[in-house]
Amino acid sequence: MAEKIGLFYGSSTGAGENVAHIIKEEIERSGVATVEMRIVSSDTLKVMEEYQYLIFGCSTWNIGELQDDWDVKFNELDIVNFNGRKVALYGNGDQYGYSNTFVDAIGMIGNKIAANGAEIVGFWPADGYEFEFSKGAFEGVFMGLPLDDDNQPERTRQRVVNWIYWVMEQFGMPMPVPEAA
Repeated sequence: MAEKIGLFYGSSTGAGENVAHIIKEEIERSGVATVEMRIVSSDTLKVMEEYQYLIFGCSTWNIGELQDDWDVKFNELDIVNFNGRKVALYGNGDQYGYSNTFVDAIGMIGNKIAANGAEIVGFWPADGYEFEFSKGAFEGVFMGLPLDDDNQPERTRQRVVNWIYWVMEQFGMPMPVPEAA
């Protein structure tokens, strides 16, 4: 039986949800695992404990703020037992309009859950992005996948696909590489 992955996301404009659908589609097409998508604000976060493997998606809003669904649940992350769980993060942001807070949500959530025992996977290089500062980046690496649909929408799908192959390998569930046509 395939592993289950819990994908918790928030979405105000649809960008975070669109990425969640791409992730689900890619993983389930491989047959390696199933993905259960959940809007993070729709239930108690204790349900996260039902999953060994988690993917969190949160956009950064305004000047370094969490997207609304995550904002209302952020402190509830403290009651979740993340010990032994692997968690991958992705987030949408605007690297030009908000270059001092680009995808801060990745770092805000990542630092909180790491302090509560989560093993963060899916780190992504900062190459190809132009920003001044991000709570989600350090030493040239992001704590998860940064996406910028405002300025680089043509790169989103391929970045997500590449990242999910990397995440699944780190989850210990490598996905077969599709044969070239």
